[in-house]
Amino acid sequence: MLTKTRPATSNASCERLLDGFRPSFEFEPVNPLPEDEFAERLRHIRRQATVAGHDLILVHSDSIGSYKTSNSYLRYICDWMREGVLVIPTDDDKPLVMFSFFSSSVLLPPAGEPVLVDEIWQVGTWGRETYNRPGRTVDRVVEAVAAHLERNGLASSQVGLFGDASSGPYWDGLKARLPRSRFVPDAGIIERMQRRRTKREQEIVRAAAQLADIGIQAAYHVIRPGVTDHEIYAAFTYAQMSRGGEWGDGYQIGVNRYGTHCGKPYGHIVRPGDLINLYISSVSYHGYTAQIARMIAVGDITDKQEEVLQMCVEGVEAAAALVQPGELVSRIADASFEPYIRRGYLTSSDSRTMPYNWQSNEDGSPRLVQKRHVPDEDWERQGRKLMHVYPAATGPHNPNVGHCVSMAKFTPYNIASNNHDRLEEGMTFVLHSQWLEPMVAGCNVGNCYLVTEDGCENLSCNTPLAPLRVKA
Repeated sequence: MLTKTRPATSNASCERLLDGFRPSFEFEPVNPLPEDEFAERLRHIRRQATVAGHDLILVHSDSIGSYKTSNSYLRYICDWMREGVLVIPTDDDKPLVMFSFFSSSVLLPPAGEPVLVDEIWQVGTWGRETYNRPGRTVDRVVEAVAAHLERNGLASSQVGLFGDASSGPYWDGLKARLPRSRFVPDAGIIERMQRRRTKREQEIVRAAAQLADIGIQAAYHVIRPGVTDHEIYAAFTYAQMSRGGEWGDGYQIGVNRYGTHCGKPYGHIVRPGDLINLYISSVSYHGYTAQIARMIAVGDITDKQEEVLQMCVEGVEAAAALVQPGELVSRIADASFEPYIRRGYLTSSDSRTMPYNWQSNEDGSPRLVQKRHVPDEDWERQGRKLMHVYPAATGPHNPNVGHCVSMAKFTPYNIASNNHDRLEEGMTFVLHSQWLEPMVAGCNVGNCYLVTEDGCENLSCNTPLAPLRVKA
């Protein structure tokens, strides 16, 4: 018979873990972007559409479950958090029209009112099983959009398309329905607007980083032997969401004796010798995100583990020291890996040849994950066993030291040896230094940075980069 998982704090209320917690700084709330910021974006999009010869732009975002969308295009253009198709005529005297097809993901105002949109048409969802209505939602949306274009004299037009892989069925349907129109994928117009953030956007990203720092401080407050990874995760979540964070699942926690840095809570009870990673890959505030990573050592750890922790901290610090407008991105990446090379962990900072945790074999064939029983009493108490060694290869998590952050699902740029772009004021990105040798040692630490006029700002400055030490 299986033994049910029990909370580590079975003799005390879990909710009391945050008793007495106060962050070291006051969170500074920021209002959502004002309408004039969205109006400026719309002006730019319409101008670029004119240059490209488009008569209108169609913007599509679909639901991917759990109240998330397949891209942030609608959020960026008009602050619409859900799925739909937005019609943007190039002529600025013609209104924006939204065709929505949400169902159980419906949002009511606030956070449900698109900015600058004149009309919202609810197409609804269709299907036999759930709605007992014959038809497909895609077909109904296509028909509604096509009919709107016909009524407004746009049935024979050049149409710029902003979408992603989920948009294909909608675009195919419209091509068949409007054979005299020319459809041109042109999401590059909006993607190019993502490189630099305006002053108002920077304020929101900075606030998202503050929420992440507060969440980390709350996690630090509760971490001690006997507490579960669920409780640590919950403390982080409560602290940031109670101050305005949009959701509580944009991050990972890893706890074991070897420094794992990716995972979700599963009931691990913190013990002396554990290494804990808080990989805050996304705390979202008004649609903008920040990313931070921190390590916690519980009691004594090995000399090898200490070396890896120090190496990764030095990697972030070396990279951050070079951040300023005009600096080559590749030079920043090279600097981050110098501590690895100096210690003999790597021979080169070249991302093409660098080993990393999830790589296949050198010839491109799949790499076999080592099969081996890895004892884990907290997992086995639930009737399961860990029977493979993860990850399959030794190295950093990725062959880069970071990437852009701000809005989800836009085309990213990476801080890597093959990126020879130069930094520009207003860019926001994470620098995270990582290393994991399976069953031996690991680390993942990082800060979120904003490129300023004369250097950079560490947006995650309210918690130290160095690992936290918890007494056993």
